[in-house]
Amino acid sequence: MSLIEQAAKRLEQLRQAGVELPDEPANIPVVPPASAINQSAPLVATEPLNPTNASKPTTYPPASAQTILNLEAISASGLLTPDAARSQLADEFRVIKRPLIANAMRRGTAPVANGNLIMVTSALPGEGKSFSAINLAISIAMELDNTVMLVDADVARPSVLNMLGLPPAKGLLDVLEQNSVDISSVLLRTNIEKLSILPSGTPHPRATELLASDTMIRLLDDMASRYSDRIIVFDSPPLLLTTEARVLATHMGQVIMVVNAENTAQAAVKQAISTIESCPLKMMLLNQVRTSKTDGYGYGYGYGYGYGHEK
Repeated sequence: MSLIEQAAKRLEQLRQAGVELPDEPANIPVVPPASAINQSAPLVATEPLNPTNASKPTTYPPASAQTILNLEAISASGLLTPDAARSQLADEFRVIKRPLIANAMRRGTAPVANGNLIMVTSALPGEGKSFSAINLAISIAMELDNTVMLVDADVARPSVLNMLGLPPAKGLLDVLEQNSVDISSVLLRTNIEKLSILPSGTPHPRATELLASDTMIRLLDDMASRYSDRIIVFDSPPLLLTTEARVLATHMGQVIMVVNAENTAQAAVKQAISTIESCPLKMMLLNQVRTSKTDGYGYGYGYGYGYGHEK
């Protein structure tokens, strides 16, 4: 006996027992017998098959956080912004980035291994390395054919987020502590279209060991090879202050050493350079150079900015 016949029989039993029933059946969907269903027609589910899961949100892979930079405040602090009018600072960083991009994209006179990994450092604190690293990254982000990741690798004294008006956040050290190379959950995508930021992360007593670990090597290899158009700029600690920068330099393709032309002793510069001999390509960027043309201060060979910044 089919389900329909069973239901009809039950209704007749209820009527014989004196149970009052409505003249018209309720709006119950009629299910045709199996023989009436076109087996070749696709089955379309109009309701969740499992009602208990209907309210659960769909789970997606972790995505980089969206971060809005206050470009007006950044510009007021003396940093570059993509929408700013043409300036001496912007032109000078165009000159700085050109050979770096050529080496990163293997368009230089000789191929540079890991050329898209660029470390910005200094001999001592206060020479302008963080200011230079941020401006370099923003300038590269203005390119049509390249994207850039700015990594705050100065794990002992991080300053990138603060200089950009952002609060502290998890980052590089948190990823390394988890023995992972997945930075998607801590990478900050900004409203500068081609710029992303990897913060230094939670301070760790074994930061040097984490930077020297096999996980860091795997992470750098992944960074260098994942995207062919990406350039990674590292703001690293001063070379003569901690050992983290020396460890990091062993994996870099290009190192820029920022030197305060008015204050840094030549002996300190020579000592700092001697600690990164293994890096294939080293460049020096003179900061606070007095120029007769403007009677102001700037970078060596025209890389300039005014007062009021990290010097």
